[in-house]
Amino acid sequence: MQYIIMIAIVIMMALADIITGLIKAYVTGKPNSQKMRVGGLHKISEIVVMATACGLEIGIEMLGQYYDVSQFADLVGAFAAISVFGYIVLMEIVSVIENYAEINPDAIWAKKLLKKMKPKEEKEDELHDHGTGTD
Repeated sequence: MQYIIMIAIVIMMALADIITGLIKAYVTGKPNSQKMRVGGLHKISEIVVMATACGLEIGIEMLGQYYDVSQFADLVGAFAAISVFGYIVLMEIVSVIENYAEINPDAIWAKKLLKKMKPKEEKEDELHDHGTGTD
């Protein structure tokens, strides 16, 4: 049952990202069918990867019972599925917040949160670009 829940959450997050992306395209007046097509394929890929991770967990559990190391196999399988699940959900949450920040320019909290989440290199590149007038 936990596999169905994980996959359902990933699907829900992907749909939220697609919907906020469509709203962003409408609000900003920048619809791009190629970008939407590629984004849709990325979402399908995420669902396939999550389903694969769940299948891997099931397979490792079954293999662990066969070789009589079921507790270790359960731990390894759960770690693999939960790691993939956590990464995909976090990635989708960030994407939805990015879309929302562009949809609603008054959402200062979202912009601050995204700024804090940027890697150090991106922050340095932005500072460099603004300082040289190469925007």
